Order: sequence, then structure tokens, then C-alpha cells
Amino acid sequence: MLAAAIPAAAPVAAQAPPAIPALREGAGGDVRTSVAQPETSSQTSGGYARSVEPYLGPFGDPLGLRPVLKQRGVSYSLTYIADVLGNPTGGRRQGAVVEDRLNLRLYLDFDRIAGWQGATLHANAYFIHGTGLSRYDVGNLATTSVIEALPATRLYVLWFDQQLFDGKLGLRIGQQAADSEFFVSQTATLFVNSTFGWPTITGLNLPGGGPAYPLATPALRAKYEAGGGLSLQAGLYDGDPAGAARPGADPEAQRLDRTGTNFRVHDPALVVAEAAYAYNTEKGAVALPGTVTLGGWQHFGRFDDLRRDTLGLSLADPASNGLPRPRRGNAGLYAILDQTLLVEPDKDDEGLSVFLRASVSPTRSSLVAAYGDAGLAYKGLFPGREDDTVGVGVAYARLSDDARRADRDTILYTGTAMPRRRAETVIEATYQALVVPGFTVQPDVQYVIRPGGGIAAADGRRLRNSTVLGVRATVQY
Repeated sequence: MLAAAIPAAAPVAAQAPPAIPALREGAGGDVRTSVAQPETSSQTSGGYARSVEPYLGPFGDPLGLRPVLKQRGVSYSLTYIADVLGNPTGGRRQGAVVEDRLNLRLYLDFDRIAGWQGATLHANAYFIHGTGLSRYDVGNLATTSVIEALPATRLYVLWFDQQLFDGKLGLRIGQQAADSEFFVSQTATLFVNSTFGWPTITGLNLPGGGPAYPLATPALRAKYEAGGGLSLQAGLYDGDPAGAARPGADPEAQRLDRTGTNFRVHDPALVVAEAAYAYNTEKGAVALPGTVTLGGWQHFGRFDDLRRDTLGLSLADPASNGLPRPRRGNAGLYAILDQTLLVEPDKDDEGLSVFLRASVSPTRSSLVAAYGDAGLAYKGLFPGREDDTVGVGVAYARLSDDARRADRDTILYTGTAMPRRRAETVIEATYQALVVPGFTVQPDVQYVIRPGGGIAAADGRRLRNSTVLGVRATVQY
């Protein structure tokens, strides 16, 4: 298919590209502009809605309830994801893990239930099992798998949505996750590493990792479709999903909210806002579609200084009181480009897409000061495998100057030779193969350069670069 597509690339770009089917909504709830958005993804909401149910025969819906419930406005779905991952080289130690997650989604359409137009209710619950490879073996900042979390049965999201003005304005209230709508690249949803979903710059800088898997938080969100491909959205979230920022609290946020039912509403706020422009999506467009997104966040809470105590001394100084100086707020900006580069002739969902994301967080409370990722994905690359998607991506996270100076202070005051943290880079290559609609198998390879940004191993030397090999299976019902 690639050979056929290359010579035809210029003509395709010069004429109206195939229409994008309405079923294939873009990840993050936006217009789909990435032709290489994968069949299944655990990164964000959105994407394909194919199910294995028709392939299960009499076991697909043994009581025949699903169509009856859907007619009455009640829908549900199950997504099961299992990862087998190992790092034969590098990291803290060599190891292998099996982890899995079952996601139960419930959707209520109040128009059918009670004649309430534009009103819906959504709920997600997670059943998480297994051991995390990053937590115990690799020691990297960008968690190796997006489903990695402490074992738990937890409510994830529970929100009510009201569409107004013919769907142009959407208002949402309830427990929500920012990573399903903000900072989302449609093409990047292919990848297994968590940083291609909710990037490490927000996951490490915000309390508890921010309102993102596996922790959501009470929030208000408004989204306005201005027309002409422009959409604006903003979210107001409780800024501490599990209470990890409280003095003396357990630093592991997931242990503070084991069931997802803390529903915290009195913490300093987190505001996230973005504007997205989807172009060349209208009928008759003469160029290939893409999306440009600009966004940012502002957290209004207090954060610990990474280097200084309340007396102005280095925290590594023996004379320090050990109390980090409080810093007010954390903020950052980001930009995203999702662009389709090539569409297979006579196809509407096969071809090549590219993504680029860049972010900075210059506030003194930020562990990660700058972040960037990029990648390519091709759907339908090989003849006879039109629904398979192959991709390669790279992500880079640079630690802040204060974090590096804190390492320098430790070396100076303790006299202990140790590496100074600088940055972490992850390179990932992956191939998602469709077995039947709703069931994919995905071999994956990752290479982590300077795990943890360059932290020390038990022998005092910098952790060796880590190679991670794995395979993922995803079933949607």
C-alpha cells in the first residue's frame, strides 16, 4: 500500500480529501483530523467505538439486553487492557511484569429517558491489577505504560453534560479528568508510554499528578464550538485530587484516595484552558486536515521550593531547618500540532500523520521546566492490514535549573560523588495489529535514556539506559 500511496500523495493533497466518517471522532472530543488515529487506545476518550460483540456469537449479548437498554437511553461498554512488559537491560534492576485494567463505562441519555434534550450522564470505573515496571524496575519519569497504577477498584469519572445552542456549547459538572480533553494529540494516542497521553510536565509538576489517570477530581468544564473549525474550552478543577499536597500527607496520592470517592472541593484551584483550530475539514477542502492547539494551566496552590528552606539556606546544608520555602502557584503553556501528511488513494481512514507537542513551565515550583514530543504514525501501511497502525515517537523532559542546583548542593555539602539530574528521553516504536474489530494486539519497544533524568543507582553511578520490551492486548465490548 505504501508504494501505491507515495506517487499519489501530491494528487491527493491537491483535491478534496475523503470525508472523515462521523463515527470516528477525534481523541479528546474534537473533530478527527489525524488519519492515523489508532483503532484502540487507552490514552484518552474518543476514538473508535467498534466492539467484539458480533464475534462472540451467542455469548456476545446472551440476554439480548444491550439493544433494549440502548433504545431506552442506557448504554454500557467494557474495555480490557493487559500489558506484559520487561526491561532486559538498564534501569534499577531487570524485571518483568503483567498488569491489566478493566474499564466499565456507563452512559445515560436523558433525552430518551426523560425527554431532556442534550443532557447525558457518564461514569467510568476501573479495576486495576498488577505491578508497575516503572515504579519498581526502570525508575523513569515517563511511566512505561499508561495503565500502570497501584492495584485498586476505583471510580474514575462521574459527570453530567448539558449541550446547548444546537451543540455549540457544552457544560460539564462532576468528577472529571483533564487528560481526556486537554493536552491531547490524536496521533499520539497510539503509544503505550503514558507521557504521550498526559505529559510528564503536568504529571510531575501538579499535586498527585493532576486530574489524570488514575485520579480524577470534581470540576466544571465549558466547551464552545465557535464555528469555522475553532473551539474553545476551559476547566476549573480541584487542584489536589487526593490531598497529597497537605502537610504531612502520604506522598503517594493513589493511597490517599483508594476508591476514587474523596470528591475534594476545598483545595486551591487548577485552571486549564485551550483553543484548537481544525482546518481543512470542510467538504471540498483542497488540502489535508490538521489541528493546531494552544493551551495552558495555572494552579493557585502552594508548592515546596526544590532547593531552599524557609531561612533561604540550601536544603542540603547541615544548618538547614529542613522546611522547604513555600512557593505560590504553578503554571505552564503548551502547543500541539496534529497533521495528516498523506491519505491512501480512495480511502478515508488510512495514511500518514505526524504530531508535535511542546510545553514550558517556568515557575520555580516546577520539577520539569520544558517538555517536547513528536512522532509519526501510519495506518494501513501494509497490504492486507488496512486497520493496523505503526508508529514511532520520542519524548524529552528537561528538569528545572533549581532541581539541578539542588543536586549540586547535595554533592557540595555531603562530599558524595553522585550524578546530577538533567533530562530524560524516551523513544518508542509500536505496532497495533487488529485481530478482529474491537480486539488489538500491540508489540512495543521503548528505550529510556537517563532514567529519572539521570538519577543514581545503588552503586552511586547514573542509572543505565533501559530497554523495555512488551506486548499489549486490548478488547473493547
